[in-house]
Amino acid sequence: MVKVLISDKLGDDAVRILEARKIEVVFNPDLGKDPAALKEALQDVDGLAIRSATKMTAELIEAAPKLKVIGRAGIGVDNIDIDAATAAGIAVMNTPFGNAVTTAEHAIAMMFAVARKIPQADASTKQSKWEKSKFMGRELFGKTLGLIGAGNIGGIVASRAQGLRMKVIAFDPFLSEEKANDMGVELVSLNELLQRADFISLHTPLNDKTRNIISREALEVIRPGAFIINCARGGLIDEDALAEALDDGRVAGAALDVFAEEPAKNHPIFERENVVVTPHLGASTREAQENVAVQIAEQIADYLLTGAVQNALNMPSVTADEAPKLKPFINLGEKLGSLAGQLVDGAITGISVRFAGHVSELKAGPIVSGVVSSALKPQLATVNAVNATSLAKDRGISITEEKTETSPNFGSTLTVKVETANGAFSVTGALFGGEPRIVRIGDVRLEASLAPNMLFVINEDKPGFIGALGDVLSDAKVNIATFNLGRQEAGGEAMALIALDQELSDDTLRAINALPQIKRAAPLKF
Repeated sequence: MVKVLISDKLGDDAVRILEARKIEVVFNPDLGKDPAALKEALQDVDGLAIRSATKMTAELIEAAPKLKVIGRAGIGVDNIDIDAATAAGIAVMNTPFGNAVTTAEHAIAMMFAVARKIPQADASTKQSKWEKSKFMGRELFGKTLGLIGAGNIGGIVASRAQGLRMKVIAFDPFLSEEKANDMGVELVSLNELLQRADFISLHTPLNDKTRNIISREALEVIRPGAFIINCARGGLIDEDALAEALDDGRVAGAALDVFAEEPAKNHPIFERENVVVTPHLGASTREAQENVAVQIAEQIADYLLTGAVQNALNMPSVTADEAPKLKPFINLGEKLGSLAGQLVDGAITGISVRFAGHVSELKAGPIVSGVVSSALKPQLATVNAVNATSLAKDRGISITEEKTETSPNFGSTLTVKVETANGAFSVTGALFGGEPRIVRIGDVRLEASLAPNMLFVINEDKPGFIGALGDVLSDAKVNIATFNLGRQEAGGEAMALIALDQELSDDTLRAINALPQIKRAAPLKF
């Protein structure tokens, strides 16, 4: 009999759904707080349903020999070692849209609370002080709301704010002008948003590009007297810099539901009177908790009983019969999408995938999902092969497929083209011995294997360039693993994909870009 462990507070509905599908359920909602006991309980379970209290580390994953699926009721999976789960062949699923309305509503509530000083006035009044003149507030009507991130949750916040007669502007590199127009949102640069917005609300995932997006430098150009609301992720704001901006009046107030380190206790920012804080309550409504609990129970049951995959973060939607044929092409598509996604500039408006040769006979959906997921990954941490196309659709990004039965130079090729407002970028790949290989970038032919750390270069095709580049890398003690060159004509523009044995430092990258022959140099991670 299939067995599922619930180690966090998930609710009776989840238990009933699993038991109705003839699945044995072990319901121990406090087990996630005791890693030693959890390790023992994981020995003989096929599935695990959790919230945020259970921390599925590599050690716990290794101690679960039968585990096939981990289901997170909610969107955040920071408490799961996804790499370790993937290596162990364990599917990791979440419920990315179950608490969107709840989180959006909390952001609106926090906006009202900080603007009208409601928590402070409540505490004062309960002490019988009746300090009416002390708590002069601000209206939301007619003000400008700046959204940093206008995806699913940000879009709901925009709709609610428009109902309050606020003007909404947004910074979101992955939102097209067409989709923004449909939402009634004006797309602007981050700098313009900071300078224009009366209220700034963050709705973006935490990754290398968004960490401390509200930085000390950002706070220096922010519109004086603005309010900042963060119900997304801790780490998006430089909290020390925010404290200083609150003290000197550049920021009128802040409403924070998330912090860089949680649980946040004795945090210095708590001492400010113009700050409203809550303990990560964005998804904490009865309706949202019930929704995500029901969804994850159904997803786990479907996966364990039928092999169906929904909202998986580490595997595409594909049947057992299709997997052996599709897997290498899914891998190729992911690498091509990742390369394009890391190199394009500006909001993506379209992604097309061209299937040539034998691959045109295979199921396209999982391959396209892998391409789109990887192309969007640099900006959307929660994107995966299952939800990639729907997220793209939400942002007005067109997804197209083209198939041809012939591939002149190879048995099969995939060509990925990514379009932005600033132009288009295309890359073609093929399989060599089952491994992905780049065979063309744009109109330039070159043959390159992919490595974890790479450097992409466009340069003037002139003598001495390779030597100059080699000198910079040598000085930085960075070793070249492979060096792959291509060009259209002698003396024109050349292109290179260079595999490196380690990451480039910012200083080394600046030195490379300073070389006179360089037109562009960008690091790549695979």
